Amino acid sequence: MNAIAREFKKILDDDSAIEWDALDRDTRASFQRAFPPDSPPDCILYPHTVEQLAEAVAWAAKQHWPVLPCGSGTKLDWGGIPRGIRAAISTRHLDRTIERAVGDLTVTVEAGMKLRDLQALLATDNQFLALDPSYGDRATLGGIVATADTGSWRARYRGVRDQLLGLSFVRADGELVKAGSRVVKNVAGYDLMKLLTGSFGTLAAIAQVTFRVYPKPPTSRTVVLSGEADAIAQATQTLFGSALTPTAVDLLSPGLARSLDLGEQVALLIRFQSIPESVRQQGDRAIAVGETLGLHATAYPDDSDAALWQQLREQIDNGSREGAIACKIGVRPSAAVRTAVAIDESLGRSSFGWIHATTGIGRLCTHTESTSSLRQVRSHCEANGGFLSILCAPLSVKTQLDIWGYTGNALEITRKIKQKFDPDSILSPHRFLDPL
Repeated sequence: MNAIAREFKKILDDDSAIEWDALDRDTRASFQRAFPPDSPPDCILYPHTVEQLAEAVAWAAKQHWPVLPCGSGTKLDWGGIPRGIRAAISTRHLDRTIERAVGDLTVTVEAGMKLRDLQALLATDNQFLALDPSYGDRATLGGIVATADTGSWRARYRGVRDQLLGLSFVRADGELVKAGSRVVKNVAGYDLMKLLTGSFGTLAAIAQVTFRVYPKPPTSRTVVLSGEADAIAQATQTLFGSALTPTAVDLLSPGLARSLDLGEQVALLIRFQSIPESVRQQGDRAIAVGETLGLHATAYPDDSDAALWQQLREQIDNGSREGAIACKIGVRPSAAVRTAVAIDESLGRSSFGWIHATTGIGRLCTHTESTSSLRQVRSHCEANGGFLSILCAPLSVKTQLDIWGYTGNALEITRKIKQKFDPDSILSPHRFLDPL
């Protein structure tokens, strides 16, 4: 047994610290995607309680051992390349329900609970959490918060930080801290929830989360419009200027649309979820808008609607594996259609572009080995008020490109926040904006 694992076993249960060489094949493979081949962590820790999580972080801080907080490992390879990590600390066993307030539409759970399991729990009272992140069947709630991974419901319910009411987290010195509350209306204290959301585990190890949840809509219908880019852009603007209330409005690049058998050009997916009469009327109105502009319109009701969105998610998730490059992109919403076309033109029709039309935020997946093509797309995004950040990619690509591509005036503030929260850079060093 290596010395690092032996030290952690002194404060955790015997089965809570597993050496790197003793990991099963699947677990080791998920970690190998994130770390350089020559510097994997010495061991993986699986605390069974929040107190054990705090003890593990406190011990690492005392020994000046960098650690990597994580959940089930679905997004370990997102962001920068962590180096010098002595132990990864997984919250996989922290999966208990702490409190449910069904009438108040809130729920508090430990950070290691999988989104899939929470949705099954909420469904017993006809409720749901309005998040549709990558790898939703395996992703933990703590990991979803740490990466700010929302999904298509952003159009109606906004992002992770808007649905997060409170959380508990372990600081870099091992102290357990609570922020926010378990009620919807709360104005007390600093809004640390928004600060930790999307921080990639560099500021704290998330232990518990409290979310606002919603009544589950009884009926769902998606209208797909496909055709010329100019007509799609006009249809999008008409939709935004109307009284329609979709829960998702997504633009697909020609390559992604073709992979889903939705035509050879840009496609617009408009999802309505409400009572049957409202869904039917709004869907018919969206179809009429598309046909007026010469677009091909197809309606997907109920079961076929769910299957369509599941296929879309699988295409994006599968396109982010096996040596692919996956990027988070953002542009002004008015440039979203142009960007979907630019992805196809710059990276080829085997690449996928997926953009939430209401926000201009989306995902790009490609297998290209041309870093110049990626720089071209990044330049396009920046020229349209946005960004391109690399989430996952082969290490050879991450070492050639600026992963985050951020040049704004908040970088110094980010560094100062990191210094305040984690002065010795114990938590996930080099993973987010490389502040130290």
